[in-house]
Amino acid sequence: VKEVEASLRRLQTDWIDLYQIHRWDPGTAHEETLGALTDLQRAGKIRYLGSSTYPPSAIVEAQWTAERRGLARFVCEQPPYSLLVRGIETEVLPTCERYGMGVIPWSPLAGGWLSGRFRKGADTTSHRATRIPERYDLSIPGNQQKLEAAEQLAQLAEQAGVSLIHLALAFVIRHPTVTAAIIGPRTLEQLEGQLGAVDVHLSNDVLDAIDAIVPPGTNLNPVDAGWRPPHLDEPASRRR
Repeated sequence: VKEVEASLRRLQTDWIDLYQIHRWDPGTAHEETLGALTDLQRAGKIRYLGSSTYPPSAIVEAQWTAERRGLARFVCEQPPYSLLVRGIETEVLPTCERYGMGVIPWSPLAGGWLSGRFRKGADTTSHRATRIPERYDLSIPGNQQKLEAAEQLAQLAEQAGVSLIHLALAFVIRHPTVTAAIIGPRTLEQLEGQLGAVDVHLSNDVLDAIDAIVPPGTNLNPVDAGWRPPHLDEPASRRR
């Protein structure tokens, strides 16, 4: 409630159209989270509720809790999704479709890996790579796999007559369960270079070639999933 009030002051508005829970907290009951959000909705301070990077089981539990307790429900999910991070295809996307939820993926360019910058022999140093090395350090096998895949995808895009950026964005937004992709251009030039993806059609042959490079439901680097169950890092929870 305090954060919503702070956001309203910063935005200088009376309500927020969509307010999303950034990550699931296993230590907080869904009823408590949805109860607070429902109070904010009834007060007119938020209009719709959403989740972000929720595991499929938590998405289902939140929907059930909302129905059983007469609370507002999450109407959309914001997961990570790209050509290199396809894990949500296994359960998250089918679950969202089943419950009629919108899907607005973040990082459709895989944190810059699909911008065309990450090619073999190219300089991959950046501020982002320094800040989160687990997603960029090429000594990590998953990141080396991402570099290999990015190279093959760039070659595929060239064969298809489109830019790698357009290939990557078109792949995400053309999925029947995806509502829209969250893009993150920092300049007008970058924005203009991304908008054309809405007009790109990917043939079945291209989609099959993509699947051969990164199989459906695969995250090449597990860290890119964006959320890891805390109990996996607590020995006591595995050795009782």
